[in-house]
Amino acid sequence: MIRCLPVPTPFAVGRVNVYLVEDDPLTLVDTGPNSGTSLTTLESALAEHGRRVEDLERIVITHQHIDHIGLVQILADRSGAEVVALEPLKPWLESYREGMEAEDVFSEAIMARNGIPQDVRMALRSVSVAFRAWGAAATVTQTVREGDTIEFADRSWAVHHRPGHTPSDTVFHDAQRAELIAGDHLIKRISSNPLISRPLGGGDAHERPQALVIYMQSLAQTREMELTRVLAGHGEEIHDHRDLIDERFRMHERRARKLLKLIAERPRTAYELAQAMWGNVAVTQAYLTLSEVLGHVDLLLNDGHVAEITDDDAVVRFTVS
Repeated sequence: MIRCLPVPTPFAVGRVNVYLVEDDPLTLVDTGPNSGTSLTTLESALAEHGRRVEDLERIVITHQHIDHIGLVQILADRSGAEVVALEPLKPWLESYREGMEAEDVFSEAIMARNGIPQDVRMALRSVSVAFRAWGAAATVTQTVREGDTIEFADRSWAVHHRPGHTPSDTVFHDAQRAELIAGDHLIKRISSNPLISRPLGGGDAHERPQALVIYMQSLAQTREMELTRVLAGHGEEIHDHRDLIDERFRMHERRARKLLKLIAERPRTAYELAQAMWGNVAVTQAYLTLSEVLGHVDLLLNDGHVAEITDDDAVVRFTVS
């Protein structure tokens, strides 16, 4: 039995789905953010099923976002549970504050290179620093890689690395039940944003990963899986994963075509494109919308429809080829 335990977050996405796997060992997938409210809610949800934090024997992490990892160490300390995560995530999670600082430096360089003004960059940096408290460092006691298995008494999960939404996205496939624990890799009501993130091994803004391209490749792999049930990190279960993935592909194609029309009007920075697409949201959610634009422009770049030009201030604009 896998039970969904929705835990509150302070973020626009709403509650995060924590999953209790009632098998041997007793396992929790993700934890919610580092807050008293989230911990109290999780404790109450466990109690409804006759469980306590102290009963947990294993904690599995799907990816690095703070609404999924914030309570990991608190729960592990109270229960003695082992903590399982993708191998490259281990050093990042164990040096959480340093990793988040490096991520902010990387993101700020991406924003500067793509035309976001300094005052907006500084405001976003302050917000990011404040948000760090919702996450926390944690010690990973068991690492997994693509193709590994996680064993239970009554089930077995195949581990698959599905990067794109973050560099560490990991999904867990129970082939016998045709179930997938998906984290934020696939969500029913909203499209998982492929945020441009610093690679877990490091990187600079001039060699940014093509997050959307990577994400679409991951989705294509998931589309080929035989699944009847996808347990997502937010919202409802998914029972039609191929139809949903196909619709997401069509959405990305539509957005890329819309951006191509804007670029055809005149060369623009990614920030200018985001403003044309979303207006003031491109200011209040500057990095989110910037990641969206750059992801779709990458599709156009790879197809040869547009090209980059860099001005004397090292700001990139996109023009039709």
